[in-house]
Amino acid sequence: MNFENLCERFHASKSSIRRDLIELEGKGVLRRVHGGAISLQTRDEMLDFKRLSISCPDEKVRIGKAAALLVKDGQTVILGGGSTVAEVAKNLSNRLIQIVTNSVPVAQIFWDSKQAEVTLTGGYLYPRLGVQLGPICERMLNSVSADLLIMGIGGVTASGISDSNSLIVESIRAMIRAARKVIIVADRSKFGQDSMIHVATLNEIDEIVSDKDLDPEFQLMLKNNEVDCILA
Repeated sequence: MNFENLCERFHASKSSIRRDLIELEGKGVLRRVHGGAISLQTRDEMLDFKRLSISCPDEKVRIGKAAALLVKDGQTVILGGGSTVAEVAKNLSNRLIQIVTNSVPVAQIFWDSKQAEVTLTGGYLYPRLGVQLGPICERMLNSVSADLLIMGIGGVTASGISDSNSLIVESIRAMIRAARKVIIVADRSKFGQDSMIHVATLNEIDEIVSDKDLDPEFQLMLKNNEVDCILA
């Protein structure tokens, strides 16, 4: 994608885009070329938990700590899949809570926990991402009532949240229906991204936890849609 398109798509200044491209190039996500950048990630890598874990690591750590503070002892919390949610889970392992998750990597974080109780949804195990999905997963989620849902997402725009993986969208929607409060954890790179499958509108989201460099235009977008925003 060329430089001007990046500025327009993410509603960001040239200096901000240039800084982000330099950072992503250093992490091996892309290569800068004259007038733009070329992704070094294949679609398979984009659907790989280990690969996603090295993208924006500092931001994800801060987001994880901030989101964990929103959880109260005694609550039932649904945790979605993804590397940002895994950072949230690391800050909940010693909390007296009940966890429901479709993510094997997230469940493993609680392996030695003496406080948190963990229930896996069951279902087909999606390779590399380590998430369970399909009819068994959805039936389980449809039987659950939770205080909170904390999940990541592929993209956030004024039209709502979206994801590029059509196979897991129904599981995500079931999670949203099961929770009384929905919290999205997403670093700034997810904003302005309109992924293939629409998941939910912004009025179905209660709160978004992002990083401190989120563009003010997106902060205003969330405020206008009555979505609370925490910047970590």
